Amino acid sequence: MALQGKVETAVEIKVPADKFYKIWSKQAHHVPTASPNHVETVHVHEGDWETDGSIKVWKYNIGESPKVVKEKVVLNDEDKSVTMIGLEGDVMQEYKAMKIVFHANPKEEDSSLVKVSIEYEKIKEEIPTPNNYLDLMVNVFKDIEAHLLKG
Repeated sequence: MALQGKVETAVEIKVPADKFYKIWSKQAHHVPTASPNHVETVHVHEGDWETDGSIKVWKYNIGESPKVVKEKVVLNDEDKSVTMIGLEGDVMQEYKAMKIVFHANPKEEDSSLVKVSIEYEKIKEEIPTPNNYLDLMVNVFKDIEAHLLKG
């Protein structure tokens, strides 16, 4: 069994790619409001809400108890992609490295296909593949879609 790997999926949302990307690149502080069952809080640890390389701390729910992660965000405005690199927190107790990458690809005028991948390195073989984190991201994306559609 390999310690390193990658899991990925895609989800279609009924929101323009620009609007979806703007939440993550400029307004991440709205994510807990849009997805309160999955994300409790987010705050800037270093940098700000809009700057590539900023560091944010997220308190989120996965499994039985709340978790915390400190991550560095890398933004690519050209292809509307966000890379979240885990630095510290609960996730780092099971994984030496975790990088979540997602980008919104325009489909039609009012819809997008959001592709998300998680590259990881487990601390030991017994640690499960992070499919639960992939599910978390899809759930948060769907919550953001619903939030943006409400207007």
